[in-house]
Amino acid sequence: MPAVSRPAFFRHVCGGILVWGIGGFISVPGHAQTAIADGHSRLGSSAPFLAQIDPAAIRDSWQADEIDASRSQDTPSAAGGSLLGDMGGLRPWLARYGMTLSIQDVNELWGNATGGIASTNGDGRGAGTGASYIGITMPSLTADLEKLIGLRGGTFNVSALQIRGRAITQDHLGDFNPISGFEADRSTRLFELWYQQSFLKGALDIKVGQQDLDTEFLISDYASQYLNANFGWPMGPSVNLYAGGPSWPLAAPAIRFRYRPSGKYTFMFAASDDNPTGNRDSNVFGVTGNPSDPTSQTTNDGSGTLFNMGTGALLITEVQYALNPQDGVHHPGLSGVYKLGGYYDTARFPDYRYNTLGQSLGAQGGTPRWDRGNWLVYGIMDQLIWRPSPASPRALGVFVRATGNSGDRNIISFAIDAGLNLKAPFRGRTNDTLGIGWGIGRVTSGVRAYDRARGALVQGNENHFELTYQAQILPWLVVQPDFQYVLDPSGGMGDPSCPTRRIGNEAVFGLHTNVNF
Repeated sequence: MPAVSRPAFFRHVCGGILVWGIGGFISVPGHAQTAIADGHSRLGSSAPFLAQIDPAAIRDSWQADEIDASRSQDTPSAAGGSLLGDMGGLRPWLARYGMTLSIQDVNELWGNATGGIASTNGDGRGAGTGASYIGITMPSLTADLEKLIGLRGGTFNVSALQIRGRAITQDHLGDFNPISGFEADRSTRLFELWYQQSFLKGALDIKVGQQDLDTEFLISDYASQYLNANFGWPMGPSVNLYAGGPSWPLAAPAIRFRYRPSGKYTFMFAASDDNPTGNRDSNVFGVTGNPSDPTSQTTNDGSGTLFNMGTGALLITEVQYALNPQDGVHHPGLSGVYKLGGYYDTARFPDYRYNTLGQSLGAQGGTPRWDRGNWLVYGIMDQLIWRPSPASPRALGVFVRATGNSGDRNIISFAIDAGLNLKAPFRGRTNDTLGIGWGIGRVTSGVRAYDRARGALVQGNENHFELTYQAQILPWLVVQPDFQYVLDPSGGMGDPSCPTRRIGNEAVFGLHTNVNF
């Protein structure tokens, strides 16, 4: 998800409009119900055990699975656990006051066997293949304010990140999206700091504070088990918008509304600052920001405490419909979740076609013209298509997600990802999931015209394929071997060390682990 590779210059979160409905209200279990928990409850045991969007999604997955285990026989009692147990009595003591302490630790090893770019940021020294390690530790403290101070429906959350290692995408690959959604610049930083209040028996909740929106908007629940960043926060917003927007590891000041008039419908809206770091790192043009590393997540805000509100506003909305939603006990039929949404960013973006004099930017050079606003629309389908019996843990699900946006100020014009997940593929492996996924990103007409005008190799489509197996080894340990193949990295962009030669297709192997402390 974080965009530390060359082309992921604009990452952002999405925007929209608040929709109100009329009807009876339902009580949602737990006033701090998360989007990850919603997906688990509506898709039942067919959802992947852990959502690999970012460490916050992993935390929410562990908690959701523990809730599922307590109310259903579909999930074994060993679904969730922690390595450190009650921490010598600390966790039970905190629980008496409504507080939950969780620690997520992610470690990954990656290597590309073929293709890619030369190491040391494409200066021509070193090999195009190599190995890489990345690791993240996220402690998080969540407080139920009803237990703590008597404020009914109130929840407080604070979390931090310790990020280490180096990103293989930046060093060896040069893809549009990182090969792993956990790649990020090394730092120790504040992550989220927010307060959430629920109303109307849980039908409405409002969250205010420093937030990442990629665990709530634009999510495919089935796609969330994959490790390629595109399956988490998709290629359109990830590549097109500034600095990654309010998405891992960069949170931003925001307010988010969520309204659920029934078990089938959900309406969401958020308004956020669009640029957590404050860098206007205008993609390949390097107008401002850090020209030597335009996608830097630490140039102006390595601590996560900037709380920037001086750039554009990002507005995002999403409408969800759940077909045959599961509740952990009843199984009304094959379940599905369908989502439509979009965003609008009020900031200015550099134009790929023209400079400030109205001339061709590619042919004449100069400073790009700045265009006001940016938008994207999207649709998502998660559908369970087969289960041998209503209560069986084995299930086959399919997902499709598509995004589209304007072409003059963006790198990607449209993107699609899709895949198949088989839950519990082997006897006795209830919480394992085997998945095969595919995604494509199409370079905009503006970028292609820019390439032609300056005599560079013209970029087209980037395709990526992923085969992955998520296995719960111990109640507190998940291991995930992974294979990815990238066809035409960055749409066939020229190799930085030899611009007349396209970056070679990449075969990438990885091993990912999650530990719940």
